[in-house]
Amino acid sequence: MQCLKIHTTLWLASLTLAAAVAANESEYYRIDTLPTEDLRMEVGAMMLRKDGRMMVGTRIGEIYIIENAYGDPEKATFKLWTRGIAQPLGLLEHDGWIYTAQRGELTRMKDIDGDDQCDIFENVCDEWEISGNYHEYNFGPRLGPKGCLWVTTNKPFGGEPYGQAHWRGWAVRIDPKTGKMFPMSAGLRSPAGVENSPWGDMFYTDNQGEWCNASKLSHLEFGDYHGHPHGLMTKDLAGPPFNEFPQPVSGTWMKDMHLQNPHFKMPAVWFPYDKMGKSPSGLKWDLTEGGFGPYAGQIFVADQHHASVMRVVLEQVDGHWQGACIPFREGFQCGIIRICFGKDDSLFVGQSNAGWGGRGNRPWGIQRLRWTGKTPFDIHTIQARPDGFKLTFTQAVDLITARDPANYTGESYTYKLESRYGGPEDDKKKLKITSVAIADDAKSVILTVDTLRAGYVHELKLKNLANQTGVPLLHQELFYTLVNIPKKLAL
Repeated sequence: MQCLKIHTTLWLASLTLAAAVAANESEYYRIDTLPTEDLRMEVGAMMLRKDGRMMVGTRIGEIYIIENAYGDPEKATFKLWTRGIAQPLGLLEHDGWIYTAQRGELTRMKDIDGDDQCDIFENVCDEWEISGNYHEYNFGPRLGPKGCLWVTTNKPFGGEPYGQAHWRGWAVRIDPKTGKMFPMSAGLRSPAGVENSPWGDMFYTDNQGEWCNASKLSHLEFGDYHGHPHGLMTKDLAGPPFNEFPQPVSGTWMKDMHLQNPHFKMPAVWFPYDKMGKSPSGLKWDLTEGGFGPYAGQIFVADQHHASVMRVVLEQVDGHWQGACIPFREGFQCGIIRICFGKDDSLFVGQSNAGWGGRGNRPWGIQRLRWTGKTPFDIHTIQARPDGFKLTFTQAVDLITARDPANYTGESYTYKLESRYGGPEDDKKKLKITSVAIADDAKSVILTVDTLRAGYVHELKLKNLANQTGVPLLHQELFYTLVNIPKKLAL
């Protein structure tokens, strides 16, 4: 009973802290709530149509068009476009069709008479299998290079009472003209978000669990292996190089996995458990060119459990994408499954708890995040250097506090590839900040760190920092996944 009391106290304290952070964030990004009380709006799919209207799909298989989405949120209405879709978890408009990855197939749909009602349904591809396990979700599609569509498939959970199905835990590419499916990457666990980058590369988010000690954002390429062995039963069907993949050994440090399997792909960014959410879901690049604030070009990633959105900053070092996750906005009413930018550069947020639980006081809904036009004093970007990191802020820093190495602390750690469900931060080591240099414009600081370790998360905490008018830093921590240490300074 005492343990339960302590756990409850810590949980309430975390909610109180989250509420306080959200109150500060609301000065810069305001949340509007659309009226969904009369609808079971458990959003699993969301898309901006070419005509500027938002389209959403729900867990119970309905697809709606949102009318009047951009003005007074109380005036927004929902027009039913179709129903009967099996757990749609993505929407894509392509060549006059609306595509969705539902439970058993990639489907395309069309309204041919312009009455905002779907008239045609066509099966594009159903080559993946399902056993009947509830956890066999499919996510996407997303448009990749050469007009192909990418889908990520969930593995089952909680046993396999109906037998094991092929192609679970894979990223696959589908030719929309022929319906042919091509295996691209194996080893996925619960890949709840898949997205194409502005330059055409594909990325996905995965959820912590067995063989995945922490949630992550990873780059998808042909021939990758991302760590979970469930899908390896399909490797002979997939052919080379997948048929050569060995079964992983539980307990191997992630940074050393390439020694066991040269195809293993380290994540671009680890999301440390609970510190940066528990269940990452949808992601979107900010292509608003400043319409959503000072973070243009960065990635926004939603989290279902924490009902929050974080930022991700990426860079490529020695051919591998890597970078940092940084807090952005808390305080949403429910766990977030999908996010999507609207035609006015606001961010629409589709939500559902669906029995998973999480923060917030509602079981489902849609909210809209708007930039108030006021720029916070916050961490903007971080870059790895051969001997440390360069931090850039949204505004010039106070020189006295920024120069003090004691105001920068942290530690590095890695994870193990283990069969158990989740796992701790491993092989921890304190970061030693030996010097701080400030750029001429006072917006950047260069930290010299003599304890850098390749293959490790580097957690940085910044305290006592303020801008030149005394406003404190809005978010005081970040988590950089240092896959490779740069050999030379970036130009």
